[in-house]
Amino acid sequence: MKKNLLKICTFAFLGIMVSCSEDNYEKENAVDAENFNQELLSTKQINDEIKETLQQTGKFYWKDASLQMLWSATQHGSNLVTIGYGESLNDFEKASGKASGIEDEILKIIKENESDSPEKVVIYKDPVLNIIDVIIKDQKTLFLLRKNKGIRYIEPGDYKYFTFEQENGANKSSGSSGCGYDSESLNGSDYTTITPNAKVPWNFYKHNIPNAWAKSTGAGITVGVIDSGVSPNQSLLGSNFNNGDSSGRTVQKYGTYVDSFWPWSTSTDGPNDQCGHGTSMTATATAPRNNKGLPVGVAYNANLISYRAASNVVLEGYHEQKGVQNAFVGLGNNSSVKIISMSMGHIFSVGRIEDGVRYANNRGKLIFCAGGTSTSFTNFVGVIFPAWMNETVAVTGIKEGSGYNKCSNCHSGSKIEFTVVMERSASGNTAPVLSYYENQTDYVGGSSVATATTAGIAALVWSKNPTWNKDQVLNKLRQSSSLYPNKSSDYGYGNINAALAVQ
Repeated sequence: MKKNLLKICTFAFLGIMVSCSEDNYEKENAVDAENFNQELLSTKQINDEIKETLQQTGKFYWKDASLQMLWSATQHGSNLVTIGYGESLNDFEKASGKASGIEDEILKIIKENESDSPEKVVIYKDPVLNIIDVIIKDQKTLFLLRKNKGIRYIEPGDYKYFTFEQENGANKSSGSSGCGYDSESLNGSDYTTITPNAKVPWNFYKHNIPNAWAKSTGAGITVGVIDSGVSPNQSLLGSNFNNGDSSGRTVQKYGTYVDSFWPWSTSTDGPNDQCGHGTSMTATATAPRNNKGLPVGVAYNANLISYRAASNVVLEGYHEQKGVQNAFVGLGNNSSVKIISMSMGHIFSVGRIEDGVRYANNRGKLIFCAGGTSTSFTNFVGVIFPAWMNETVAVTGIKEGSGYNKCSNCHSGSKIEFTVVMERSASGNTAPVLSYYENQTDYVGGSSVATATTAGIAALVWSKNPTWNKDQVLNKLRQSSSLYPNKSSDYGYGNINAALAVQ
C-alpha cells in the first residue's frame, strides 16, 4: 500500500509531496496498529524463543524480538519498559545535549496512547544517561515507540527469565545465585605461607603472581568491584584493610541496589554483602598481605571501591539491572578508579547496563567481566553478557594441568581474552579466599574468581606503569600471556604471567 501511495505523491509538487507522504505514513501506522497480534505469549514461549536465539547466534537482544514477544514480556514484567534514546546508537549521555527534545517526543506518544496519567506512567528518568522507565499497557504504544528514530532500544524492564524458567519446571539450580556464607578449612597443599603470616593461594603460582610482587603490589591503583557488596563481618576488607604488609590504602563501600518488589522504590539496602559472592571477589583482588594466617589478594596494596549493585550474580530484574548501571556510572565518574571488575551477568543483553559499561569505558576504565559459570541447564550459552561486549575484557577459569580445559562449570568462546587456573586436577579444590566471617577461610571458583584475579594482575601492571592508559595495560597483559601472539577461539590469549607483565 505504501509504495503505491508514494508513487502517486511523487507527481505532486515538493511541498505537497511531503505532506502527502506524512499523511499516508500516519494512516499506514494506524492500519498496522489495528492489526496487532494481541495474543499474550506465555513465559515459556518467550523463554523458549530466547533460548533458541542464543543457541543459533550466541546472543539475544530485545530489538530482534517480535512486537508480540516484546509486548508479552512487558506484560509479564509489571508492564515496565526501559527506553534508551538518542540521536544515534552512541548518543547515550545526557551531557552531550544531542537528545534534547527526544524524551518529550517519547512522553507525547505515551500520553496519546496510554490511558493512565503521566504521573503514573513515568517511573524513572536517569540524570546521567538517556534512559527513561515507563509503564506501558497498550501494544500500539510499543509499536509507535519502536518506529521512532530517536529510540535506541526499548526493552522489558522487569522480565525475570530465570524465575519463569523455574516456574515452568526447569532445573531448580538453573539460575544459581552464586551465594553462600559457608567457611571451609584449607588443605595444606592449597597454599604457601609467606611473611608476615599470609597464605598465598596455590593458583597464584600458576600465574607467577608472588614473583611479580617484587616489582609491584598494586600501590596507587584503585580497583572498583561491582558485585553483591562486602561483608561487614570481615575486618580485613574493612577496618583492617591495611593489616600486615598492606599500608597507605583506602577502602570505600557503596550501595546502588534497591531490595524491593516495587519498581518506583528508590531506597538502597546499603553496601553490605548479603550473599557472600562480593566478599570473595573483593578479597581475591585486594585482600591484605595479613599477619592473621589468612589468604592474601593479588593486588594487596591497591585501593578498593566496592559497590553492592545486586543481590546475587544473576542480573535479573529491574532493580539489579538499574543497580549495576548506576555502579558503572559511579565508578566511571570517579577519577581515581582505573580498573573495574564484575563477576556477574545475564544470558541476554540489557540496554541500560550496556550504556553504563560504555559510559565507564569512555572515561578510561579497564573493565573485566566474567565469561560465565553455570549448571548444565545454561551450558549451551557461550560467553555471557556483558562480557561479550567490545568494551569489556572477558575472562574464564580453567583446570590445573597441561593444555587448556575449562573448569567444570565455566563458559568459553571467541570473546574470551584471558584464562585463570582455578581448579585443581586431583582434588577439584578451587582458589583459597577470605571467608564472609572473621578469621575464617573458604574456596571460590568459576569464571568469577578468574575475573577478580585478572583485575588484580592488571592493577599490578598499572601500578608499575602509572602513566599508561587502559589500552597499554591491556596490551601488556596480552603480550605476557602464554598463547600470545595467537588467540584461541575458546581461551583467548590464555594464562597471564604476572611477573613478565610487570617487567
